[in-house]
Amino acid sequence: MWDDQFEEILRPFLPFLPPREELTPDTGLRDLGLDSLGMVQLLGTLEEAYGLRFRDNALTMDTFRTAGALWGTVRSMLPSAAS
Repeated sequence: MWDDQFEEILRPFLPFLPPREELTPDTGLRDLGLDSLGMVQLLGTLEEAYGLRFRDNALTMDTFRTAGALWGTVRSMLPSAAS
């Protein structure tokens, strides 16, 4: 699925996700409290943590729709995915 770092970064941006509730690929991020300001902050945090830059075509609402969609976008930009 995703690495532990991704979930540790994502959880604080989801204020309506109970601490012990499982985060799944289909988890709707907006339903759990991710708002537009949170998206911008999350984007910056992910870029810094993974040493990547979100491409313009990745800056869509679909990217931030679910945890799985966001992880798929991050994973596709990791250096190991390019090789």
